[in-house]
Amino acid sequence: MKHILMIDDDISIGDMLTEVLTREGYRMTRAYSGTEALLVLSSVRPDLVLLDLMLPGLNGEEILPKISGIPVIIISAKVDVENKVDLLLGGAADYLTKPFDTRELLARIAVQLRKAAETGTASRLTFEDITLDTQARTVTVNGQPVRLTRTEYAILKLLMQNPSQVLPKSLLLDRLSQDTPDCMESSLKVHISNLRRKLKDAGGKDYIEAVWGIGFKMRE
Repeated sequence: MKHILMIDDDISIGDMLTEVLTREGYRMTRAYSGTEALLVLSSVRPDLVLLDLMLPGLNGEEILPKISGIPVIIISAKVDVENKVDLLLGGAADYLTKPFDTRELLARIAVQLRKAAETGTASRLTFEDITLDTQARTVTVNGQPVRLTRTEYAILKLLMQNPSQVLPKSLLLDRLSQDTPDCMESSLKVHISNLRRKLKDAGGKDYIEAVWGIGFKMRE
């Protein structure tokens, strides 16, 4: 039985979705605030998370970077396209705008769970010879471990979560600041340069490219 964590302080919507998803065969856990969600995630590892953005305490944007290796579907009344793009680039698997049809939500949940099953584990990111395990917080190239600093690991994780996207420097700094406050605009290039060197030493090629005037991406 697949386990879904729903993080939403709207009791009426939560009750309705819990009834629908339980009837569909899912096991449900609920959290009503960002702080409660982190407490739940410290002891429980669901197969998928439904995340509202407007939460008491820590909001959804603050919670998202703290969820590793689990598909997250954002459910929000916010319809701003730029906000959606930032969240999808920041690690969300999907975004559904309230109000929505429950049949569409069920379809999107099924798609994300199938994707996780097809990759073998939702906690493992791969790009060519690189494997990043978000649970163990390890990185290997051609099966050989690569020692990265906390900041280098966070940068690589963001890039591998969005391998075909150019991540602007501003977005990288915003996401990194939530987990690695030591990374400033003045030091970002140094961290990325060190990361590229370590990966190249292990794999014999450059896996990351700079897109002039914009940001960085994985080299295809």
